[in-house]
Parts: sequence; structure tokens; C-alpha cells
Amino acid sequence: MKTSIATVSIGGDLREKLAAIAAAGFDGVEIFETDFLAFDGSPRDVRRMIADHGLTTTLFQPFRDFEGLPEPQRARAFERAERKFDLMGELGAELMLVCSSVSPAALGGIDRLAADFHALGERAAARGLRVGYEALAWGRHINDHRDAWEVVRRAEHAHVGLILDSFHTLSRGIEVESIRSIPGDRIFIVQLADAPLLNMDVLQWSRHFRCMPGQGDLPIADFMRAVLATGYSGPLSLEIFNDQFRGGSPGSIAVDGHRSLVNLMDGLRETAPELAASLPDLPPRIGVQGVEFIEFAASAAERGELEAQFAALGFAPHAHHRSKDVVVWRQPGGAGGPNLVINSEEEGLAYSAYLTHGTNAYAIGLRVEDAAATVQRARALGAEVFEQRRGPGELAIPAIRGMGGGLLYFIDETLADVWEVEFTSLPASRMLAGMLTGIDHIAQTMNYEEMLTWALFYTSIFRARKLPMVDVVDPAGLVRSQVIESEEEGVRLTLNGSDNHRTLAGHFITESFGSSVQHIAFACADIFAASEALTARGFIRLGIPANYYDDLDARFELEPALLERLRAANILYDRDGAGAEFFQIYSAAMPDGRFFEVVERRGGYAGYGAANAVFRIAAQKRQVRPATMPRL
Repeated sequence: MKTSIATVSIGGDLREKLAAIAAAGFDGVEIFETDFLAFDGSPRDVRRMIADHGLTTTLFQPFRDFEGLPEPQRARAFERAERKFDLMGELGAELMLVCSSVSPAALGGIDRLAADFHALGERAAARGLRVGYEALAWGRHINDHRDAWEVVRRAEHAHVGLILDSFHTLSRGIEVESIRSIPGDRIFIVQLADAPLLNMDVLQWSRHFRCMPGQGDLPIADFMRAVLATGYSGPLSLEIFNDQFRGGSPGSIAVDGHRSLVNLMDGLRETAPELAASLPDLPPRIGVQGVEFIEFAASAAERGELEAQFAALGFAPHAHHRSKDVVVWRQPGGAGGPNLVINSEEEGLAYSAYLTHGTNAYAIGLRVEDAAATVQRARALGAEVFEQRRGPGELAIPAIRGMGGGLLYFIDETLADVWEVEFTSLPASRMLAGMLTGIDHIAQTMNYEEMLTWALFYTSIFRARKLPMVDVVDPAGLVRSQVIESEEEGVRLTLNGSDNHRTLAGHFITESFGSSVQHIAFACADIFAASEALTARGFIRLGIPANYYDDLDARFELEPALLERLRAANILYDRDGAGAEFFQIYSAAMPDGRFFEVVERRGGYAGYGAANAVFRIAAQKRQVRPATMPRL
């Protein structure tokens, strides 16, 4: 199946749009009339640009308020159509979208509308063109694809067909199984758009909140299964109206769009094996078992602060790279848990990351089933593969570029000995055994407009699910948060998006010059034992106001002894409706807003303590560097 996208889906002028669409790997493009009218060249110039980019024109749209009009409006509608046909001939566009009328003058009646389309089909056929009829969800008389199909069926013209749009069908809750009875050759093109579930006027919903398949909540796969059951084999085209996308990078939004279509088709292979011929060589989505390591970039002059934090958390230097200024930190005493790495090299990507962002967690190593297959799938989905010069004896660890220009490394069984091959063990630490059992979750902070991109990035490459987006209250505004969890539950990522530099998340983005890991949450089996160990190691924790604990008592009616232990140790607490519990200890925030967290989950608690966020954020904001203070 060929892939296509409407020019209205991305920002920029028509030249920028076409270049971005071609670079992203699309086969075709829908020319949205407004984009053409704003262009400073001729129709033939546009036709040449499309051809030069190796694209085809899949559709010219929209033609509005055509059918069901009384005279003399009907005659004028046909005159308008003829002028659009002239333009299509110069553009090299063979198919025109006619959307159902919203005109107050339009008259109802299936036969009247069918007669209009038969007459339009005659005019189109004379020019070697076709017209497709689309039911707008807010159409005056036709707002259901079933009625639009009946109009097309009764028009009885080979040059008149149906256009299906997933949003118009799914936003109104129309049963997708009704599509299966439509002959596939009578569907001229299929347009796809996802959207978050919102209770609002459908026109405003459509015009501002559409997104790429997989970024929203609509059952796009069910829609496509019904379409494929008809035998349809034409283009799959994106038509997205989204304010953020229009203001974003045309290149990155186009890549998201192509990634979404490839991922959607890949998920439908079992339903329609013939799709395989349209897809790149694509391994299945990759399972993730856990986090193998988190690597920090820090200069030799600044790493002392990071080392002190690691030591306070119960980590100790474990091994030194054989040829680089890179040290692995682990918990002593065979406690297990994660590998934390400090890279103080003065060349390579780590050094570039430090120069750009300051001390930061620039790389994450994930344990996967097959590292090579992970990179293969990621590359097919538009990810940038990362390679850099290897030193003597170093392993080739597959990696791709991730959020904020950072890296995702992939470790499978064939690479599990990297720590023995590339590192030399250091003398064993005399510290007490660590209390941390692993990484509970990693919080990545970004500008809000990036969230859909990275959610799609993770869920298309890995076997992962996204949880509903929630609003986290910051005293200076809202931060949107969405959790991505691997289906194996080995990795949890929280994506936190801010569009306000005054929030803690926004402050971090400003201070670190871009998106990055803002905090790491470690898991433990006993929060109170871990708290005592942290105190013994000099861990500086976040102070929580007494008012919080007074309110906690009112909300949960905790045992006095438990409440006092929480208060004394500055431990935050949450409990869900089933009685599962969550305990949180936060470190003091760094001046740029970075911090660590230690958590315990009891009874299958699956959340992230969202109710505590406002209190935690308020306390942290009292510690961070003022926005007006320069960073030295």
C-alpha cells in the first residue's frame, strides 16, 4: 500500500512541506487548496516540484458545498467544479475530494444528491478525472459514511467513489463493521487521523486535535481491519489538523506521520498479509526486559557532585573503563540493581552532551531480546542509528538517537559481558550492602509539543503501552504527563511535557538547554529500611511541609505510628482504591532541577503518586536556581 499525507498536516510553506514529505519516505501527497493558493508559483511549478521529489499527487482537496443545491446555486457549483478540474489538470491531480455540504441552502434527499454526483462524474470522466465523496462528521444532510456510500452507489458512475476518513467515522461512534460491505474498488482513498478522546464540539475537535495514528485514543486498527476486508488496495493518507503540528518542524512531524503509518500497517500484517510487500524489512516490536545502565556525561571538574549523590544512594565505584575516563557504579554487597555510569571523556558524544546540557543522563542502555533486530526496526521507522569510533577491545553496542539527541543502547545476551570485556574491576567497597532493587521509572522532561512524538517513538519500536495522559499541577501551571510501560514491565518511562518555563519541568528544560532525563526513581523492598540507610550515608532529602502530613491523616486515616514515621523521614504516601500503597523519598533538587527518587510499591500499586506531585514540586521549586541567575 502506498503512503500519502495531506499538505495541511504539517507546517511551513509548500516548498518546505513537499521536501519534508519526500524526505520522510512518503509515496504521495494530497494538495490542500489553501497551500496551493498561498504558493507564489504556477500549478505547473507545483507539479514539477512534486515530480522532482519522487512523489505522486494522490488527491486535490477540498471542494465544498457542492451537492443538493437549488438553482441558480447548483449551476454555479458546477462552474466552480469545472474551474477546479482545470487546475487539477495543470497540477497533475487525478482525484478530487468533495466533502459533504454544510451550506444552509443545501437540500436533502439521497436521490437528489446522487443525481448531482452522476452529473459531476460525467464532467470528470470527460477529463480523465475522478471525484470522491466524503461524509463530514458535521455535514448538513450527510454526516455518516453509510449515507455517503448510498449516494455514491445510486450515482452509478465509475468516476464517482467514496472517500473514507477514520476521524469522521470514529468520532461519531459509527460501527466500523459497516465498512466491510462496501466494494473495495469503490473506495477511492482512505484518510487516517487519530485523536485524544475529548468531550467537545466535533468540528473543533477535528480542526485542532487530530494526531497521527497511535498518538491518540481512537480505534484506528479496527477501522483499518474493516477497510482491508473490502479488498481496498489504494493509498493510506494522513489528514491531520493540529495546531501544534502546524507550528512544529515540518521534517520531524512528517517523520512521525510516516512512522505512524508503517507501524499501523505492520500491526495489521496478520489481518492482511499482502501488506508485507508494502513494508520495509521490519522485525516485530521488541520486548524490553529492563534497564541495563544509565550513563551520565560529566566533566572531571563537576563529577564530584554526581559521585556524592551516587554514594549517598548506596552506590560505589565498581569498574573503570580500560581506555577511557568512564566509571561504572554499583551497589556493594551483591545487592544487584542498576549500573550507573559516569563518562568524563573530553571527546565523543558524551562530551558534546556535556557541553550542550551540562551534567546530564545522556544515554540509557536497555536489555532487549535482540539488539540487532531492535536497531533494524528502529531504522525502518525513521530513527537515526548512532555509531562512533570504537577503541581497541570495545564491543559494537547497537544504539539509536533518542530524546534530546541522547542515546538508547541495546544489550542482549550476546553483549551481556560488556562489563567484563571493556572494564577493569576496582577494589571492593566497604560500604554496607545497597537497599535498591532496580530502577522503578525514568522521567524524561520535554516541551509539551514533543510528547506525541516520543510516545509514538517508544510504542512503535518496543512492545510497550501508553497510559492515559494526566495533568500534574505545578504552582506555576500544568505539566502533562504520560507513562510508557513495556509489556514485560521491565521499563517504565514517564514523559513530562511543559509549555511554560516557570514550571519545574520548564525550568529544567531552560537550564539544561533541551529535553533530557530529569529524574530517576529507584525501587526498594522496604522504604523505611532504605530511608535509614540513606540517612546513614548522608543522603540529602527533600523536606516536606508539616501541612502535607496533616492532610494525609485526614485523607487516609493512617495509624498514628505510621503517620509519624512518614513525617519524620519526609516520606510521601499514596493509596489507591484497592488499598495498594506507594511510598516516595525524594532527594533535594539540584539547581537545574534534576533529582533522584526512591520508591516502594505494595499490593500491586500501579500509579506514580500523582496526588503528591503538587506538594513535591512546590518544595523542590524552593531549592532550584532562580531563573534570573546565570549558569556558570
